[in-house]
Amino acid sequence: MYDIIVTGAGHAGCEAVLAAARMGCSCLLISSDLTAIARMSCNPAIGGVAKGQIAREIDALGGEMAKAIDATGIQFRMLNRSKGPAMLSPRAQADRTLYSLYMRKVIEEEKNIDLLQDTVTSIECTSNAFRAVVLSSGRAIKSKAAILTCGTFLNGLIHIGMNHYAGGRTIAEPPIYGLTEQLVSLGFSSGRLKTGTPPRIDARSIDYSIVDEQKGDEAPVTFSFKTIPILNRRQISCFVTKTNEVTHDILKRGFDRSPLFSGKVQGVGPRYCPSIEDKICRFPDKLSHHIFLEPEGFETNEMYVNGFSTSLPEDIQFEGLRSIAGLGNVKMIRPGYAIEYDYFFPHQIKRTLETKLVSDLYFAGQINGTSGYEEAAAQGLMAGINAALKIQKRPPLHLKRSDAYIGVLIDDLITKDAREPYRMFTSSAEHRLLLRHDNADIRLRHFGFIAGLVDEETFSASKKNIKYIQELKELLLHTRVLACESNTILANLGYPIVESSQSALTLLKRPGIHLTMLLEASDTLKNAVTALTSSVLLYEQVEIDLKYEGYLKRDLSMADRILRLESHQIPQSFKYDTVSGLSNEGREKLKKHQPETIGQASRILGVSPSDISVLMIYLGR
Repeated sequence: MYDIIVTGAGHAGCEAVLAAARMGCSCLLISSDLTAIARMSCNPAIGGVAKGQIAREIDALGGEMAKAIDATGIQFRMLNRSKGPAMLSPRAQADRTLYSLYMRKVIEEEKNIDLLQDTVTSIECTSNAFRAVVLSSGRAIKSKAAILTCGTFLNGLIHIGMNHYAGGRTIAEPPIYGLTEQLVSLGFSSGRLKTGTPPRIDARSIDYSIVDEQKGDEAPVTFSFKTIPILNRRQISCFVTKTNEVTHDILKRGFDRSPLFSGKVQGVGPRYCPSIEDKICRFPDKLSHHIFLEPEGFETNEMYVNGFSTSLPEDIQFEGLRSIAGLGNVKMIRPGYAIEYDYFFPHQIKRTLETKLVSDLYFAGQINGTSGYEEAAAQGLMAGINAALKIQKRPPLHLKRSDAYIGVLIDDLITKDAREPYRMFTSSAEHRLLLRHDNADIRLRHFGFIAGLVDEETFSASKKNIKYIQELKELLLHTRVLACESNTILANLGYPIVESSQSALTLLKRPGIHLTMLLEASDTLKNAVTALTSSVLLYEQVEIDLKYEGYLKRDLSMADRILRLESHQIPQSFKYDTVSGLSNEGREKLKKHQPETIGQASRILGVSPSDISVLMIYLGR
């Protein structure tokens, strides 16, 4: 008998099983294809806006995704450099094959993990408590807990034009039948979603003279806080082109054979990552859309056509591609397609990702209606941690919205009625200035340490960084820069010169002035600062903290007010029908979502402030 069984070896499953195993639990990872562990079925990339922050949070908690992309990345770029620090987001293209091989190697080297190639088609329960998983052969395997990370495999159906095929992630992978129906028979509510992917093309058939090259950063920012940056690492360029009016006219000719417009696809697709045909319909005034040509690895000619996700007929896809600049003679390796799959409405899970209906059963990843590798990996990590903590009879790990993007993700899932694939954005986080990619280790290392995923040495290093940052702020406050040292910097930036010395902190708060500038200008400051630390990353964190001090204080104050609501627990057996004064909509939403705290209740759409006031009075608050 195992402690934990994880079904599915995608990004959620990998993080879940590694977390639980590293915390000392005996684990079994079941996958229908063990050669496809951590397969990147869509874009072979990690990170991006908000997603890069999540990847770094996973690393800070002791997860593996950041290390995997650092080891297998083929191009690294920091997005949104022209915007504020809350928007800075790391992103990297991965070698699709190497990423999967890396993750399989890490899992196989973990002594607490056994692997099994099979398919889970149902579960066994006793008195609403999980007992065992049942395989396609009928064999039952018992465990203390199970984490379902089924991805897009539940009754998966792939569409290309008017043709459709059973498929779990690609046409070559079979879907899972029976599990949805069995879970529904236990009382779970399920829905249907859709996602898609673009065609893949042969890189040798591109005319590079008429597409724009997009190189990686010269000094790439790595994802893991433990990775030593490599300035001269090998990178591959991506390329940018765009559709045109001819492209749009060609694609429109296939709309009568589109599964999206004919009604063949019933699932709801991601609003923020639409197919190319959806873009043409929704934005008829736009004469072109950007297309990004992204390599899939060092040793392959296959390229991913980012921005051209489609389920149009294959002949239309091919003709449309050939109308795009640089792709006039392109060879299509495989067409794009849409895939429909089952998911379970996430109001049925707790903050720990344990289901409310069946104890010791956890859902993570696209089974909860999310979209994206990073969102899935984050859920897998949290499910693995909390399943292990429960088995070990330790308190669960709850991340608040002010702690991490992962906290925002989970809170949104359980309080909002998502009817489309959930995707994380910086705009989803009201505390995004606090939740930057650069400070994820400082924010979250202690959670990973308490759980048992972060070792003493790593945790001590984070505590030292916190100490250095505080000491550096004090040093900048009390160290003065001579007028003759600062005036050159001020004049170059268009500021009036000063006649007396100023504290380094005062100078640093001016827009455009960076600590590295002051260190070059003042030997006194340079000697004092470098004696403390020479970490440029810490310099940048100190700059952000000081320049945005007022905003950060406001965010912290708001977080404290929200925390007071989060501390008010609502009993699981609470009867909302006994509370007079609740609005009808508020009562129904509260009964449906069964929030664990007043804070959660306040974020449920349809629950008004007056409902919260009534609830707090009734609970004696």
